Amino acid sequence: MKNLAIITARSGSKGLPDKNILPLYGKPLMWYSIKAALDSGMYDEVMVSTDSEKYAEIAKECGASVPFMRSAETSSDTAGSWDVVREVLREYKKLGKEFDTFTILQPTTPLRTAQDIRDAFALMEIEKRDYVLSVIESEHPLGWYFSIDENNNRVYPIDNKVYQRQAATKYYRPNGVIYIMKPHVIVDNETVKNTPASYFIMDNISSIDIDSEVDFVLAEYFLKKRESEK
Repeated sequence: MKNLAIITARSGSKGLPDKNILPLYGKPLMWYSIKAALDSGMYDEVMVSTDSEKYAEIAKECGASVPFMRSAETSSDTAGSWDVVREVLREYKKLGKEFDTFTILQPTTPLRTAQDIRDAFALMEIEKRDYVLSVIESEHPLGWYFSIDENNNRVYPIDNKVYQRQAATKYYRPNGVIYIMKPHVIVDNETVKNTPASYFIMDNISSIDIDSEVDFVLAEYFLKKRESEK
């Protein structure tokens, strides 16, 4: 199996400018995803897809390859992750390189470990699936949620009869940490939605997704804690 890791690092973050290269515990944010991929030993190539020459230089310093730059089309606010992956695979094909799997590793989830990646690949092998999606258990039972209508009344979209967490059905959501796929899965967006997946369940700490200054503080705290426990 030839495996490709794709770290998606666009430069146009609006909430936290240059988020993907901001220093976190002394390292650029993208460094953590690159290091986890390299340390996992699962990849023939670890690459960063970026539209920024500055990001590209930092990525190379961190040990990743940047064989080509992301196009303007896939660098826009409206471009999706699958558009980026399709472009990456096309560009590699032009270079004479094709892969059996690719993994999307977003730089905004720095607490993912090399072992998480290895375990996700092991799950893919055990369950013989072409798609692994990392997930986290929903923080609260869905029965606790409601919307508010124009008359300021509660509207329950689902069965809300179960209030106790222990008795409620467990629900899960994607946490954005690991996506492993075989290339045929992303022919179009519908195939991604309809392809049976293996679900790699992760904990809250490993699932921290940096989108704000508060997230940075949390991530740094747990990185320091992890380091002190080694």
